[in-house]
Amino acid sequence: MTSNCMVMKFGGTSVGDAEAIVRAAEIVRGRLNERPVVVVSAMARVTDQLLQMARAAGSGDRKTALTLARELRERHYTTAGELLGTALFTEFHGDLGTEFEELEELLRGISAVGEVTPRTTDHVSSFGEVLSSKLVTAAFSAHGIAASLVDSRDCMVTDETFTRAAPRFDETRAKLSEAVLPLVRRSRVPVMGGFIGATRGGVTTTIGRGGSDYSASIIGAALEASKIEIWTDVDGMMTTDPNVCPDARRIKVISFDEAAELAYFGAKVLHPATVLPAIQKNIPVYILNSRNPACEGTRIAARAPHCRNFFKAIAAKRRITIVDVAAPRMLLAHGFLKAIFEAFDRHGIAVDVVSTSEVSVSLTVDSNESIPALAADLARLADVKYEGRKAIVCLVGENLREVPGIAAHVFGELSDVKIRMISQGASEINLTFVIDEEQVPSVVERLHKRFFAELDSETFAS
Repeated sequence: MTSNCMVMKFGGTSVGDAEAIVRAAEIVRGRLNERPVVVVSAMARVTDQLLQMARAAGSGDRKTALTLARELRERHYTTAGELLGTALFTEFHGDLGTEFEELEELLRGISAVGEVTPRTTDHVSSFGEVLSSKLVTAAFSAHGIAASLVDSRDCMVTDETFTRAAPRFDETRAKLSEAVLPLVRRSRVPVMGGFIGATRGGVTTTIGRGGSDYSASIIGAALEASKIEIWTDVDGMMTTDPNVCPDARRIKVISFDEAAELAYFGAKVLHPATVLPAIQKNIPVYILNSRNPACEGTRIAARAPHCRNFFKAIAAKRRITIVDVAAPRMLLAHGFLKAIFEAFDRHGIAVDVVSTSEVSVSLTVDSNESIPALAADLARLADVKYEGRKAIVCLVGENLREVPGIAAHVFGELSDVKIRMISQGASEINLTFVIDEEQVPSVVERLHKRFFAELDSETFAS
């Protein structure tokens, strides 16, 4: 099923107000000959507001929940009025009104029950993408683009794991083929909300925060698109966080594996799962800036050209806790490591970095309220200590195992820094270590100065 189309995903800041949506329309107009399928996030900050409403209603504070809903209604009405003009807005007003009436009714129901479940959380948070996809479709039509709304809940089929549902790929592919391809073939521009889907029974689900990128990648893979463009408010993936290091430079091209590693370890431009469906279909992904569409952005490909720099980028993941498990008599006993990881699984806590010695295991996890309960569980097996306010620093590059003395280059630069854990060799493309969180800015800045003083012009923008 080769559809000969492309997918364009616009993030929350790229559809955040009337001006941003007009910019998006002009970008899409420039791609019409490539037969775009457009995926949109909720308008900026809307999902956070919806979740705030759900929590307020769940705690019985109906007044706050409905006040927030009315504020959201006004924002969407104002944006629609600016985009559509009087006649079209009058026509569209009722459609938006129906959605907000449903939202307010749902909030009243949650308030009456006094509880917000994962299922109702998904229902509330879905309104952001439903509203933005309707608004963007109407705006595109008003600006002369032949746009057609496609409700993602009719196409993105998921399991019933509410708030982080897993897509059912084969069923999703079949539904997209049925709903989207006929529009593409008639030179229409399908507009869909990212992040949302539905179970086989039609119950609304979401595929997790940041899931609009993932939606775009699933849709692109299902339609065998020529490329996937992720439109955001930065020029692409950078050598590090420019807020930490002003000398950060744009990466022109990076491999799928490197991009996924960076995303997982804190690079916020890309949702970590985004690249997976694209990898399987070998579809290039571009990170682009809707406020600077002339910039070529970052291309993420199955394989990137060889780079003369050791590393492509440095990422830092804060709010990390180290969990130390020590059991001198038990460590080498059969099944001990299995028992440790089963405890993490029972508490739903994912592990980032693992280090073992003859008498202990150290693991890093995202800091959260489940850690004391996990520690109490592990204490039945061994002595347990945990320590927060740590950070993982991850340097990503190609074939690092083959570079002699790479660790000496890195840690020689940090001879005065207390390094808590080191991981190298588990992956060919990353060198990872753990430090105190407060040291992140100085460590990243020093490493960036050391490894990115001279840049390979094929890989990096000057």
